[in-house]
Amino acid sequence: MSAQSPAPRALNGITPLQQMVASCSGAILTSLFVTPLDVVKIRLQAQRSPFPKGKCFVYCNGLMDHLCVCENGNSKAWYKAPSHFNGTVDAFVKIVRHEGIKVLWSGLPPTLVMAVPATVIYFTCYDQLCAALRVRMGEYAQEAPLLAGAIARVGSATVISPLELIRTKLQSQKQSYRELTDCIRSAVQKEGWLSLWRGLGPTLFRDVPFSAMYWYNYEKGKSWLCERYNIREPTFTITFISGAVSGSIASIVTLPFDVVKTRRQVELGELQAKNLSCQVSSSTFGVMSRIVAQDGFSGLFAGFLPRLIKVAPACAIMISSYEFGKAFFRKHNQERILRPLQTSNT
Repeated sequence: MSAQSPAPRALNGITPLQQMVASCSGAILTSLFVTPLDVVKIRLQAQRSPFPKGKCFVYCNGLMDHLCVCENGNSKAWYKAPSHFNGTVDAFVKIVRHEGIKVLWSGLPPTLVMAVPATVIYFTCYDQLCAALRVRMGEYAQEAPLLAGAIARVGSATVISPLELIRTKLQSQKQSYRELTDCIRSAVQKEGWLSLWRGLGPTLFRDVPFSAMYWYNYEKGKSWLCERYNIREPTFTITFISGAVSGSIASIVTLPFDVVKTRRQVELGELQAKNLSCQVSSSTFGVMSRIVAQDGFSGLFAGFLPRLIKVAPACAIMISSYEFGKAFFRKHNQERILRPLQTSNT
């Protein structure tokens, strides 16, 4: 029994609970660093074309996209315009000078309520699945990150999708929790439980390929850099670079699906805000065809640079923080095992 007792920990050197703590800390750090970038982006966007009442925009804290609905032109800190901005750096300086540094994290607390649990589920599931698949896939073990990343994303997106729907309804229609409960109950009675997962398809079309490519390229890049510099364990710099590069590649390839998902989010949110029927095109490829007809093929790659600027640092910060946390717990566990042995020897 004593020889088998470390088995649950032997897969990654840390327990699932420690993986969850590491991913949670990584998620919070990512949000703290990336949220100001998106707040400034939205403020610049609002300056170019002010948001009218009922207009929706997508806000990202580096972990998840969130739909926000404008009540009026200046009711929310992230899109009121106290002065004219001449660019990104100028916007940072003026926002901090005139409104205080806290405004750069507008909207962060409520979005973290969903983003952190989703990230914890995702990263913990990936690590557990990848370790199990490496053992079972034998000579194809190198492809384990591809499959584990896809499965983990399906699981986390499926779990969080009903919460995303509820949060969108709360924001767009300003319902009380009692009204929201009645609304959800009525929808379930009319359309069944699957109505709670409306919009999951476009999310999976974007996030599952992204996740599969991201993890596969990340693990490959990390291994290649370790071999190149003759290092057994990856350093913070190696994980940071691998995360940024793999995130960039995955974001470029999946950009058309990101454009479609954002378009559908905004359309649904604006219809819900006006209490209109939500009968927009539910087919991902139907929305793609509409975008190509209106804006040409290049319309599917709209927002290429902003997405890349946001995704690359978010992926780099998240994965390097997560790996740092795992390394910390792994070292802690090893020291805890060795301490009794050293004491007995003395």
